[in-house]
Amino acid sequence: MIAACAKAPVESQISVIPQPQHLNLSEGEFKLSSSTKFYFDDPSEEIQRSARFLSDRLKTAAGFEPAQTSEMNTDGTIYFMNAGLPTEAYALHIEPNRVVVEYGDGAGAFYAVQTLLQLLPNEIFSSSKARGVKWTLPCCEIEDKPKFKYRGMHLDVCLHFFDMDFLKRYIDLMALHKVNRFHWHLTEDQGWRLEIKQYPLLTEKGQWRKETVIGSLKSGVYDGKPYGGYYTQDQVRELVAYAAERYVTIIPEIEMPGHALAAIACYPELSCGLEESYETATKWGVFKQVYCPKDSTFKFLENVFDEVFELFPSKLVHIGGDECPKASWKQCEHCQKLIKTLGLKDEFELQSWFIQRMEKYINSKGHEIIGWDEILQGGLAPNAKVMSWLGEEGGIKAAQQHHEVVMAPYPKYYLDYWQADPDTEPLAMGGPTTLRTMYEYNPVPEVLTPEERRYIIGVEGCVWTEYMPTPARVEYMAYPRMCAIAESGWYGGEKDWDGFTRRLEQHLGRLDKLDVGYCKAFFNPFIEFHPDTPADKVVTISVDAPDTEIHYTLDGSTPTLKSPKYEQPFVINRSQSVTAAAFRNGQQIGETKHKNF
Repeated sequence: MIAACAKAPVESQISVIPQPQHLNLSEGEFKLSSSTKFYFDDPSEEIQRSARFLSDRLKTAAGFEPAQTSEMNTDGTIYFMNAGLPTEAYALHIEPNRVVVEYGDGAGAFYAVQTLLQLLPNEIFSSSKARGVKWTLPCCEIEDKPKFKYRGMHLDVCLHFFDMDFLKRYIDLMALHKVNRFHWHLTEDQGWRLEIKQYPLLTEKGQWRKETVIGSLKSGVYDGKPYGGYYTQDQVRELVAYAAERYVTIIPEIEMPGHALAAIACYPELSCGLEESYETATKWGVFKQVYCPKDSTFKFLENVFDEVFELFPSKLVHIGGDECPKASWKQCEHCQKLIKTLGLKDEFELQSWFIQRMEKYINSKGHEIIGWDEILQGGLAPNAKVMSWLGEEGGIKAAQQHHEVVMAPYPKYYLDYWQADPDTEPLAMGGPTTLRTMYEYNPVPEVLTPEERRYIIGVEGCVWTEYMPTPARVEYMAYPRMCAIAESGWYGGEKDWDGFTRRLEQHLGRLDKLDVGYCKAFFNPFIEFHPDTPADKVVTISVDAPDTEIHYTLDGSTPTLKSPKYEQPFVINRSQSVTAAAFRNGQQIGETKHKNF
């Protein structure tokens, strides 16, 4: 009871996401005004730039911005002090007369600012001056650092293309949640999106598909409209610099040996030459046309990566490696001869040889590779990192072999899956994978030994855009579930679903101010039917929003507080349907939901 009482004021005043490692709330508040000042013991441009993320918000939303002072021990000052903390770590000491921000590097100072922004009223994220707001920070002590060094969000821009303004917004939202890796999926069967000057056809032709399937890949219906888009190298440099100012490293992905049809359509000699012609894919899925492991193919890929290395300072590059059908290699005379010459067992070992050859070249240029699970097939390249997407198995195997792993398993961290009742949601890849599922997933498999667990270096949320043709749809699918992944990447303590939902509900107010079109299923009942006999189904109903109760009816009428309260699963028959609503303090929140037998 004492612990519960102690937590209540923290939760009512502080709703930071991701949750800080250590937080102690005290009495009082620090008031910001036009007389507030910044003091820097390290006046470098990097630290001042981080502080400007706070002053720029204050200028827009409050109408004032702190001036810089060189005087110590003055009231109303926010002190930025280099305390030699570990990379990305920070501490906040908020007192009624001052704020002390401690850090050890620019990233730590930046993350301290992100926390300060979340401690301020939600109006700090307004796009214009907010009226009648008391600009205060609650007095508290925070000591914080990340659980994982890799905290990622992925975005596929091949299945659908997104402009620079949206990519910057995507990175801004990542940075607010202390996510520090942007995995940029740039090449696919359905389009090549990166300008490579040595191979101009990749964007002159490879960016385009003649039409796009409507609905799932099975529909057979197409829109008849050419679709394309690509990023110039100048745009890439601009985005890399923009991300770096927010301590986000962009990791480019160049797919190989599969998912290469857009490139092969431009340069057919990269294939095994089994078809008369090739064209960029117009539907989703996996295609048998893959890179042929010839010297000329490797030279092409090496030249591509030479330009990639000039554009992206990231030491880590993603080489795909997933979903590579072996049918073409099995029919290819060159591939079969190569397998015998190299003494390989089969086409899976040929793929491993392919990846290892590319890894040697990439390592020789001072970079490292990461790839999807399938790079484990036939033997893992010596220095490779693994991004585990096929459940946990690949990550477990790689960690047991002492290779670093980023956990991005489907469906747990796949944001293209439904997050609510598929009967009421737009088309998605599968699911549902709810907010609670993503929050409660433990990215460090229990089967690993303490030594092996050290090789789990991070997490990543994946956004595949088959069914996300617009920025609005991406935001709807990504949020608020990305908040759960961000918390798993940062916070090292025990998971607390109730505490998370209370903080998240306050945090949604910030997303509202930022005009993020997140999914509002958080407030809606989720009615699930579980098969039983042909004549009945078992019903469960849940809602994410905390401190609520659910009322329901079985005759199609709208639930009220007088309707039965949901307390445990129940059974319905064919003549019944379920209608449910969530209530808090006597008022309905969210939508009324209905589901037929």
